[in-house]
Formats: sequence, C-alpha cells, structure tokens
Amino acid sequence: MRMSFGLTFKRTAKVRWRANFSQQCSLRSTGLFVPPSPPLDTEKVKELQRFITLSKRLLVMTGAGISTESGIPDYRSEKVGLYARTDRRPIQHGDFVRSAPIRQRYWARNFVGWPQFSSHQPNPAHWALSNWERLGKLHWLVTQNVDALHTKAGSQRLTELHGCMHRVLCLDCGEQTPRGALQERFQVLNPTWSAEAHGLAPDGDVFLTEEEVQSFQVPSCSRCGGPLKPDVVFFGDTVKPDKVDFVHKRVNEADSLLVVGSSLQVYSGYRFILTAREKKLPIAILNIGPTRSDDLASLKLDSRCGELLPLIDPR
Repeated sequence: MRMSFGLTFKRTAKVRWRANFSQQCSLRSTGLFVPPSPPLDTEKVKELQRFITLSKRLLVMTGAGISTESGIPDYRSEKVGLYARTDRRPIQHGDFVRSAPIRQRYWARNFVGWPQFSSHQPNPAHWALSNWERLGKLHWLVTQNVDALHTKAGSQRLTELHGCMHRVLCLDCGEQTPRGALQERFQVLNPTWSAEAHGLAPDGDVFLTEEEVQSFQVPSCSRCGGPLKPDVVFFGDTVKPDKVDFVHKRVNEADSLLVVGSSLQVYSGYRFILTAREKKLPIAILNIGPTRSDDLASLKLDSRCGELLPLIDPR
C-alpha cells in the first residue's frame, strides 16, 4: 500500500514554502500511522498501575510507537509502517558519508519534509512521561526517537540515544548548528526549485523523483566547508560508546524498566533490556504488536501509548 500525499512545494513572494495537501486524510491525523490495537484491558491497566506504584527509580525507554500518535510514521508497524507501505528502506550511514549524490538526494527530500516534521507536537503519552518526571517518579528517560517531542513536552532527564533531527553536524569539524538555520540556507541556494512529494518517511523526509533531486543545491559547513549531516545515528552506524556507558549507568541505578512504543528490534536499544534482565529488574512493555523482549517482560500491554499512560497515577 502506498500513501500519496501530493505535497507540492512552491516558492512564494514572501520567500516561504507552501504545501498543498491533496489527500482527504490530513498528515496530522493522529490515527494515520497507528496500527490497530485491542480495546483497553482494565485488568492490564491495573497491573501497569501496580508496576508504576512499586517503582521508585523508574527508567523508561521509548521508541517510534510513542510518536505515531503525533502523526509521525514508523518503520515496522504492521500495515502502516514504512516497510509495510513501500519498498523503500532508510538511508545507510556509509552511503551518506561516501557519496555526494546520495547526500544531495537525502537533503532535498529532508528539505521538503522539514516544515511538516518540525511542526509535530507531543501527544498525551509524551506529556504523561514529562509529568512523571516532574513528580519524581521517572528516574531517567531514554528515547530511540529523533523527533524532539520529549524535549517539546518538557522532559529534561533525557538521553536521545540516536540523536536529534533538530541539530546538524559537520562531518569534518564537528560543528553543530540548528536544523532551522540550515533550512534558511537551503532556501537561499534554491530560489526557483520546486518539487512534488509522494509519501512520508519516518525521519523527516519525503519521496521525490531523481529528476527533482538533480538540480537541488546543498550548502557546506559555514565554518570549514565540510559536508553536513543530521546529528542522528543512521542505519549502519553505531551509538557513541560514552553515550552507551551513560545509559548503562542509568539502568544500573534504576529499580524497574518500562518500554513504551518500541519493538526493540534494533540492538542499540535492546542491549539495555538485557542489562536490566541481568540485574533482575522488573520489565514492562507497552507496544502494539510483538517485541524482541516479550519473553523477558513480566507485563506486556498492546495498547496505544497516548490512551494508556495518562490513566496511570505516578504518585
């Protein structure tokens, strides 16, 4: 199944980009990328409440499933994830680093998708976790997402395991700049460029034709002239060892672990579940569909994150 959103981006007189949405269903629909789930099981809700009540130093790990309710697609969800909707696959780190044409294609797609991606807002699940932190229930939050929605919700005891799309990194000198500033540089370099996108990918880009991409101009680092990359861990890359060590320390400090919206298929997150199991921490998983760690969990719930988490009293 392919979802075509018909986004047409044109330069306006005020030097802004305009998006025309031709599909009946808005991109902001909270249900568009959420897989089907059974009705809430009241007994399971009570079990999760007991789990949270008993937790004094709770570590929460979130994945793409918490942000689908904000309108951001994921990769693996049945019927609605990128892998189910298209035959496209995410960009590989090695390809991005080695190939200027691949960087050009990536940035063209990301440029078109950025206004929509950056406008997404936290949903009730993000706000619930932020409230848990404020009330002292949440010891640490580890997210595999790159969408900054936890930060927008006010979470501070937070590690962005795979980085954040709202930052840009120079591959040569390491200079970090805001993604919004790069958008303005794209606009200056491409005053007459336009494109029509079909489909939406999880990490802020859209699908364009090769013909549209070929004329797109990509700026270099303003400090050293090096190539620019979003400050995220692409597929095929690894999380920095110091960040891994930091999260392991937070797991060792915790007395329980809750997984929210992740299938845990990627080892970068799964390894912390193994650490929690070695420490004999109780593990609960809230995710629609099976995960890699279902057999390690004392509690598994198949519900929408934004529907269930606000029901839990963290005190």
